[in-house]
Amino acid sequence: MSSTTAIGIDIGGTGIKGAVVDLATGALLSDRIKLPTPKGGRPQDIIETTRQLLATVSAGAGELPIGVCFPAVVKNGHTMSAANVSDKWIGLAAEKQFEKGLGVPIHFVNDADAAGYAESKFGAAKGVNGVVLLTTLGTGIGTALINDGALVPNTELGHLEIDGVDYETRAAFSAKERDNLSWEKWAARLQKYYSTLETLFTPDLFIVGGGVSKHHENFLPLLHLNTRIIPAVHRNNAGILGAAALAVKHAPVSV
Repeated sequence: MSSTTAIGIDIGGTGIKGAVVDLATGALLSDRIKLPTPKGGRPQDIIETTRQLLATVSAGAGELPIGVCFPAVVKNGHTMSAANVSDKWIGLAAEKQFEKGLGVPIHFVNDADAAGYAESKFGAAKGVNGVVLLTTLGTGIGTALINDGALVPNTELGHLEIDGVDYETRAAFSAKERDNLSWEKWAARLQKYYSTLETLFTPDLFIVGGGVSKHHENFLPLLHLNTRIIPAVHRNNAGILGAAALAVKHAPVSV
């Protein structure tokens, strides 16, 4: 397989999934393998499950760059937060731990950043100049900030404080389910959130990802913004694609 091929692995609170990716097209070259995230989300358990998944995905693929995305702020290979996984990840040298457990070098990145990068390379933000803000609406709100195709990592804009609260607790899709909100009532909360982002960043495009984005016609038309807002293209595969693309982008150059 060519240098435009890589393996992407997306670790989430409920599932770990991965595939071989064609980075010329964004297509998956293998089946997408998914294993349940071990209960408790502890580091060694997740690393072991990732090792099992990688063994299946990489079978017959040869030596390829490997990207892994994870639901945490990632700084210099360390996980500085933990979303829907064990608190034991906080402050952990996670990239080194994964490399030790998997037996191969990896590129390690935040999951929302991977999704945003995938949309800029292969999806809704491809060829878009200026500032693009991707938001994933799920258990929380993940965000990725792209400027002229360049990723600004580790934006945690789901945690903006609005009306005195961490606003992902009001506007994430989990809040819609928890509070049994209609699309209209949830959209009113999203309106406040996106209007605040608009004031702070004056973006050129909003992209909405997460599983709920497949129902975008139920809530995006209810928002009144100056910025165009559209659904993500790759949804469940975005983390895999972005992790793989960033692995190749950051791979050491062989002399």
